[in-house]
Amino acid sequence: MIPAINHTVLFELLKSLEASGLFIQLLLALPTAVCRAELERFLEHMAVDTSSKDVAFFLDVWWEMMKHKDDQQDPLLSQFRTMAHKYLSSSDEFSHPPKRFKSDPDVCPTMPLLAMLLAGLKQIRSRILCPGMKCCTLANLADMLSVFALAEDDPQEVSATVYLDKLATVISVWNSDARNPYHQQALAEKVKEAERDISLTSLARLPSETTFVGFEFLRGLLRDWGEELQAMLGSGQGTSYDSYRLCDSLTSFSQNLKLFLATSSLSKEERQVGSELAECVGAFLKSTNRVLGKKGFEKDIAASIAMAIIEQKMDRHMEMCYIFASERKWAFSDAWLACLVNNRALFREPGLVLKLLETVTDVSTADEAVPEAQVKQVIALTLECYAHLSLPDKNKVLSGVLLSWGRKGLSEKLLAHLEGFQEDLNTTFNQLAQSASEQGLAKAVASVARLVILHPEVTVKKLCGMAVVNLGTHRFLAQILTAFPALRFTEEQGPDPSPTFVVSCLKETVWTKFSTPREEKQFLELLSCLASPAKPQGIPVAALLEPDEVLKEFVLPFLMLDVREVDLSLRILIQTLEAHACLEDYWLQTCSPFPLIVSLCQLLDGFSKYWQLPREKRCLPPDGKDLVIHILELLCEVVLANAETFSPDTWVKSLSWLHRKLEQLDWTVGLRLKGFFQGHFKCEVPATLFEICKLSEDEWTSQAHPGYGPGTGLLAWMESCCTSSGISERMLALLVVDVGNPEEVRLFSKGFLVALVQVMPWCSPQEWQCLNQLTRRLLEKQLLHVPYSLEYIQFVPLLNLKPFAQELQLSVLLLRAFQFLCSQSCRNWLPLEGWSHVVRLLCNSLTGLLDSVRLIQSVGPWAQGQEQDLSQEALFFYTQVFCHVLHIMAMLHQELCEPLYVLALEILTCYETLSKTNPSVSSLLQKVNEQRFLKSIAENITPEERRQTLLQKISSF
Repeated sequence: MIPAINHTVLFELLKSLEASGLFIQLLLALPTAVCRAELERFLEHMAVDTSSKDVAFFLDVWWEMMKHKDDQQDPLLSQFRTMAHKYLSSSDEFSHPPKRFKSDPDVCPTMPLLAMLLAGLKQIRSRILCPGMKCCTLANLADMLSVFALAEDDPQEVSATVYLDKLATVISVWNSDARNPYHQQALAEKVKEAERDISLTSLARLPSETTFVGFEFLRGLLRDWGEELQAMLGSGQGTSYDSYRLCDSLTSFSQNLKLFLATSSLSKEERQVGSELAECVGAFLKSTNRVLGKKGFEKDIAASIAMAIIEQKMDRHMEMCYIFASERKWAFSDAWLACLVNNRALFREPGLVLKLLETVTDVSTADEAVPEAQVKQVIALTLECYAHLSLPDKNKVLSGVLLSWGRKGLSEKLLAHLEGFQEDLNTTFNQLAQSASEQGLAKAVASVARLVILHPEVTVKKLCGMAVVNLGTHRFLAQILTAFPALRFTEEQGPDPSPTFVVSCLKETVWTKFSTPREEKQFLELLSCLASPAKPQGIPVAALLEPDEVLKEFVLPFLMLDVREVDLSLRILIQTLEAHACLEDYWLQTCSPFPLIVSLCQLLDGFSKYWQLPREKRCLPPDGKDLVIHILELLCEVVLANAETFSPDTWVKSLSWLHRKLEQLDWTVGLRLKGFFQGHFKCEVPATLFEICKLSEDEWTSQAHPGYGPGTGLLAWMESCCTSSGISERMLALLVVDVGNPEEVRLFSKGFLVALVQVMPWCSPQEWQCLNQLTRRLLEKQLLHVPYSLEYIQFVPLLNLKPFAQELQLSVLLLRAFQFLCSQSCRNWLPLEGWSHVVRLLCNSLTGLLDSVRLIQSVGPWAQGQEQDLSQEALFFYTQVFCHVLHIMAMLHQELCEPLYVLALEILTCYETLSKTNPSVSSLLQKVNEQRFLKSIAENITPEERRQTLLQKISSF
């Protein structure tokens, strides 16, 4: 059991020690009933023979109770609380609280105690005589009512600036008031106590009855003491803390009371009491407001207070760090620098790093008197704080740097203070080039993170250039770049925003500056890595490129035949389409897919007059046409699959716009989009096509096209067959040729050869392959007649050539086509590059024939038994094709013949291999005759080197 103690002695001891704070701590640690009983005893003691010291102690106790915050960290207080609850809770002496108070478990324990103090104040009111105590009494009462009765349920904390301003005011008043108990204390102690004075909070409200009792009591005190206090405050004797508190507390109370009256439901009597009090307080403040106006801070006291809060890590010290980092007037003083050095760990937040950088930049630029060494020291400290940030926080800083200073970063203002940047840059990138592996990725990211805020533009451009030029480094460097999503910064905002910072760096550094195909390939892969980054372990990354901006910046402006980058742009387009085909969101709609389709169609249209263009305007090779066609088909497929994402009205308007654009292009371009327009527009073709095809008018419509006069129907038919294998089959089915009429078949065959010669130079490899398949189908249906001449036959062969009939006919057809092309009327039709193109197409076809013959000879139905072996027939075919190739070589310029010469050697190799594999197929005499025949053909070839090589090859049979 705790021993009994004389309460008079206890209260007098506490009063003499001015230990009001300790008294409240111990009092509130007691069980609730005990606490109230002890406070009742204290009030009874204060009410008997009350002296001025009793009043002062009572007011301090009251003030301490309002400022009290339970300190769970104090071990002595915790032990006292434990012992008190253990031994006093069940004591009979304290088992019943005083009768005048009702226990309410839902009310904060402090509320009844404040009501008791208010009652005690009434008992000693007549003993409050000096002005200072009257000021303190009114201030306490105003604060109690303001905080514990009128404040909002969840009051907002005042801003850090206002908080610091209040602290500075309080401490300034203490410093000017020699009688104040805190006058001589160290600044840190003053700040701790001032924090308690200005941070009153309540978890509950006083009962309404107590509140209005307090209102009436406050009004009575103001009425009784108002004139005396107004005279004192207006005497100009200086501002004591009590007088300052009086004005400040009444000002806050007046504001809260007005809000209370405006928002609360009150009875008529309650509203009258409140209104009269508001009028009374307002009148008092009107004549005393100059007290607050004369507070007069000491110079730099706010800075000292902020630094003390930071040093001691007091309440709201992190908010003080932001003020510390932002306040230009404090920067670079000795105390400011010392505080930053000693507390640098507190500044490892992205917001604080940015504030420090802004302050350093502004002050060092505006004030030339700041020593260079101090500027460098602060920059180094700030960069040290930045280096300790996590990668996401570094990105926040980088984002702020780009927003404040743009692409030049800190170098924009601090270049003179950033010695060694270029050396650091070179050293870092030399290390990156030597250790481009995921093991060193974290270290590489950390190194680049420092460089990228110093000079983002130089750093990012260096990374982009290195990723393209240095073989195999693009993936590693892309991982470094994608670790900084802040680089998706847009420099100019507006309705038509500029490219992101990364895109700008790519365009300015490497785009259009490639020197080798390898660099183009690495650039393609770099774009892929930046748009779909790999996710290395432990390092968060994010895409720096969106598919729509890739198309907008690297594709759409370059889809023209006369642009050097057109081939690379097409590869970027197909890579982007294929890489993002599986995305759930229809991203393509943000890229304006219909203008993209039009650009591809215009590019295709350029191929219809390809060989008429000057050489410098043919930047995409003829083979590139297949890539354009493939991309167009893929794009249309994706758009059609997502047609429901468009509103019906928008879809129809977009199709109509696209159809109008295509009317200006070659008609075959629109034919490729036949499925796209199905159900909306008929397919427009030259009127002459209707002459040889049974076209339905529900699906097709004729248009007058220049260059398609009478007799051009077959040309239009063949051009339409080139567009796709599906349309080719359709056109073949719709073709009107009477097989039973030999004259009609003969005329069709002649027209077919002429059309083939007209179409061939403009065919891409894929289109030419489509025509080859069409020709085979015509031969199968006996719609095409290709007579086989005897110009390269010594003796009539007694062979079964039926299995190779199509191959022989196709070879002859190609020979006839080249005889036509090389004739006097067509010799100057194509430029040299055009001739090279048709020679490549010819070689592709003949190579296909060789493959076909080998397949027939080895696995055909005629190769099932020895008696039906087709080796002799295959040798005959090789002989004929060899002659056809050499015939064509003789008609062409020597510089065009290299592919044909290589093909001729391949044919001889096929001949030699087959004849040696089956030695029984020919007699010795027959072999000698064939050798002599082949040599006689090869004798006509120039130049001498080729002729000798061919003859030597033939002699080796």
